[in-house]
Amino acid sequence: MLKKRVLTAVIGIPVLIAAIWFDEPLQWFTILAIVWGLLAVLEFYRMAEVSKALALTSFGVLWTFFFILHPYVEYENLGPLLLLSAVTLSLVLLVIIPQKEKAFTNWAWMMAGILYVGFLLSYLVALRIEAGREWLYLAFFATFGSDTAAYFIGRAFGRHKMAPRISPNKTWEGAIAGIVGAVIISLLFTLDMPLQLPVHWWEAILLGVLISAFGQVGDLVESLLKRNTGNKESGKLMPGHGGLLDRMDSIVFAGVVVYLYYTFVVL
Repeated sequence: MLKKRVLTAVIGIPVLIAAIWFDEPLQWFTILAIVWGLLAVLEFYRMAEVSKALALTSFGVLWTFFFILHPYVEYENLGPLLLLSAVTLSLVLLVIIPQKEKAFTNWAWMMAGILYVGFLLSYLVALRIEAGREWLYLAFFATFGSDTAAYFIGRAFGRHKMAPRISPNKTWEGAIAGIVGAVIISLLFTLDMPLQLPVHWWEAILLGVLISAFGQVGDLVESLLKRNTGNKESGKLMPGHGGLLDRMDSIVFAGVVVYLYYTFVVL
């Protein structure tokens, strides 16, 4: 399992670094986010058994696509408009389609997929557009630092269960190590280097704590989703890590935190 995790990281991280860095002739990170998001929402719908309702699945995938791309449109009411259209048009669709069994359950899961994947993932796209590559690197690598430290320290020294009814393997020792790992990575972004951010050391510490804390909450949310739907992993597209949905749980929460900090504190 560890060998597969490392191999996937060795292949995937350089692709991610390149996609974030280069924005010509195409917005490569946005393309990556679209592919990632659409495959992840399909995993979500498979887990929730919405995929059996083809019309609702198709609608959810399309609106997930719209949400991921909506940061490119300079219209401040587009987000609420997308949400309004998602709710109203999908309810109309619910009345039209012949499949009525579990109609509202499927509809609720379909809407949840749009918001959980499309809406949250759009903040990473917005972060790249509005803040630049440095802030997006911070969100990703502080999260990776948190996950890595939590995984290894938790396995080696974890004794006190953090949320046994949701994720039995997670411990408070691992959670604390995750915060330390994210803080260390965040502090690196205060050094005089090409990726240096305009933040003080104490802001880097605060960002590290927030990224790790909310990222770990996101990880627990994903674990709860899998437990409620009876799935061990969301998919098998990332050997050693599970599916794409498994790897976006903490990063989308971290992306929201970094975006909000940049928007309301830095600007």
